[in-house]
Amino acid sequence: MSRWEGLDEFVAVAECGSFMRAAEHLRVSSSHVSRQVARLEERLQARLLYRTTRRVSLTEAGHTFLARCQRLIEERDEAFNVIGDLHSAPTGLLRMTAAVAYGERFIVPLVNEFMAQHPQLRVEIELSNRTLDLVQEGYDLAIRLGRLSDSRMVATRIAPRAMYLCAAPTYLERYGRPHTLSELARHNCLVGTSDTWMLQDDGREQPFKPSGNWRCNSGQAVLDAALRGFGLCQLPDYYVQEPLRRGELVSLLETNRPPNTAVWAVYPQRRYPLPKVRLLIQALKDGLARRPEYLRT
Repeated sequence: MSRWEGLDEFVAVAECGSFMRAAEHLRVSSSHVSRQVARLEERLQARLLYRTTRRVSLTEAGHTFLARCQRLIEERDEAFNVIGDLHSAPTGLLRMTAAVAYGERFIVPLVNEFMAQHPQLRVEIELSNRTLDLVQEGYDLAIRLGRLSDSRMVATRIAPRAMYLCAAPTYLERYGRPHTLSELARHNCLVGTSDTWMLQDDGREQPFKPSGNWRCNSGQAVLDAALRGFGLCQLPDYYVQEPLRRGELVSLLETNRPPNTAVWAVYPQRRYPLPKVRLLIQALKDGLARRPEYLRT
């Protein structure tokens, strides 16, 4: 007996809300659907559906199992599409995640452009500053910033990312300009999402623990505080390029700037990346390259 038996029937019943409509959708008999679901429940030793004369509803186990089955079926079907047509249009559900501020500003608009070109695709986007476990939480794709640590993932660089240590001229006039890494500890630092600023000294990475009287987990808020002369900040290029160009911020310790990191598209290891993931990554890479923030890098 195949372990796939009953999965299509169970998902159809759950999505259609009845055995009869599921049978019509699958073009089989109602008795076949009922028999396959019953056998599946017997194999699992768990009830998946509550059955009454009027309606069918999911048990708690059914809800948990349904989400997994939907993804299995979609990926199974997409695997056949990969072999049948490597250039087929992306279909099914794509779940992805990105950091909140970067996702809102850069990623979501490009995903929306991609969706307009591929309306048969469904997308769920989770904007979160937590590093989500893609495998455990069932995500197809993540956009991550900086350096990567999870070797289980496949990573594609989709844009550059340089970090700048900056301060407003008004702050530097009052407190002076740091000329060495050792002088940073004497300055008020505006702390964002990271407790550690990465710099470099003689070609080696040098971590620095910033401290000060201001903290917020928003890059835009850190930028605003820096522009008001509250202290030093370390922010990615796309936040500070324009203020630097206008002279509203001054770049500091440029010889100690850490090597450029990157913006990465990350997905779980598979022998063949799903077409919807592969095509969206390329669309993001092309779209970011057209952004004015990256045209100047």
